[in-house]
Amino acid sequence: MAQQIGYGRTSYTGWAGGSMPAVLMYHSVTPYQHDPYLVTVSPQRFAQQMRWLRRRGLRGVSVAELLAARERGSAGNLVGLTFDDGYADFTEHALPVLARHGFSATVFVIAGRLGGDNAWDAGGPRKPLMTARQVRQVADAGIEIGSHGLRHVSLPGVSAPALTAEVENSRAVLQGVSGQPVAGFCYPYGDVDERVVAGVRVAGYEYGCAIWRSAHTGRHALPRTYVGDADSPWRLWAKAIRHRLTWDYRRQGRPAFHHSA
Repeated sequence: MAQQIGYGRTSYTGWAGGSMPAVLMYHSVTPYQHDPYLVTVSPQRFAQQMRWLRRRGLRGVSVAELLAARERGSAGNLVGLTFDDGYADFTEHALPVLARHGFSATVFVIAGRLGGDNAWDAGGPRKPLMTARQVRQVADAGIEIGSHGLRHVSLPGVSAPALTAEVENSRAVLQGVSGQPVAGFCYPYGDVDERVVAGVRVAGYEYGCAIWRSAHTGRHALPRTYVGDADSPWRLWAKAIRHRLTWDYRRQGRPAFHHSA
């Protein structure tokens, strides 16, 4: 049965009832002053967002759990939670909140930058990434570890050997570090084309995560809804409506809405 998501006097069959899995996209959760790329959510806002999900009768889960539940027909109240890049602040500010609500999530880690920082965001503040030890700690806490490649590079423009390394070698590294299978891949920058999707599929990944505006959809290019620090419960509710409307339109062959962030 589809979950009714309500706000005020209005209710709408939102994320939980859509034709595509509902997956939220986070990055960093930490106090901040300067965030030019809009990748940071404050701990206070994140806690508020998770409380809102819980009060609506929804439960945050990993992408692997969400897809498995959909196959069983039991995903009606589930929302996928993803965290790109593997920032170290996840362990301090996100993990305790998730545990408090009985939620899980997927963290997409950059295998070749363990213990490094977000050097690809040249104009933003340096943010430390998880060490190998922290990745194992998070995995042991019940969080799914997925791959975000080796170096955080746009994959459509790389050579065939480089694509293989980014997809296959990163998986091997993360499986060794986390001690768990790595079933999912997340495309850096959301950049994806048919060749890259095929490479992820052939490598044996069970799913791939793209972003909202991707022209590709399906199990190996799952769309996700961006969540930022400006997203109050009201805005989350609005995004729930947009998610449902977008996929209703796509099923009917109409143009989809696009996220501009």
